[in-house]
Amino acid sequence: MTTIPVTDLLGSLRSGNSTAPRLTWYGPDSERVELSGRVLDNWVAKTSNLLQDELDAEPGMRLRLALPAHWKALVWALAGWQVGLETVLDGGPADFLATDDPAGAVEQHDAVIAVALPALAMRWTGELPAGCFDYAADVRSHGDVFMPHSDPDPSACAVRTQEGRIIRHRELISGFALPHTEGARLHIPADKGLESALANALGAWQQDGSVVLTHPDVALTGKLLADERIHGS
Repeated sequence: MTTIPVTDLLGSLRSGNSTAPRLTWYGPDSERVELSGRVLDNWVAKTSNLLQDELDAEPGMRLRLALPAHWKALVWALAGWQVGLETVLDGGPADFLATDDPAGAVEQHDAVIAVALPALAMRWTGELPAGCFDYAADVRSHGDVFMPHSDPDPSACAVRTQEGRIIRHRELISGFALPHTEGARLHIPADKGLESALANALGAWQQDGSVVLTHPDVALTGKLLADERIHGS
């Protein structure tokens, strides 16, 4: 089996200190979501299985993430990479589109997945365009363990950045992730965008760290910093 950096990273998240917080999200209306390494890997596995088994995704296909910096967007990026997909962040063409605004997008992609952002959403609120998949309603039925049908190609494109820079799967950690100190508890402001959130989160997780991602409407108070043990934010 061919491994790529994200496969090794997910393995470390679920097999190391798997109950420790790895991803904490602060959203509007006092929303707080905390995912341990095991739970984060679980979400990624379910999403990868949805891509592979329900949408027939294969290595080399393209996944566009039209999502804000949000914990579910990080899950989608990790899932796409685990399947071997190219994550498109520059708005370019793609086979699949994961979006929180699916209206009018169905004709442009093989599959459009509507991603409801509220943590407790069990389904999309309101009507969806014909042929659009409901992530919240569909994802929980998929398996907690991902077994790839095909090995990803380490030399294939993993990320196409907003500037059009190509990062290959084998370079995700060395060429895309930002360096952080061992065990860092890193604050990531969502208003810096999804690309920044992904690069920072990968770098922190690679160093056995964790991240706190905050919505732009969330005030970064001294109490929040102290409660989350964030240093140097």
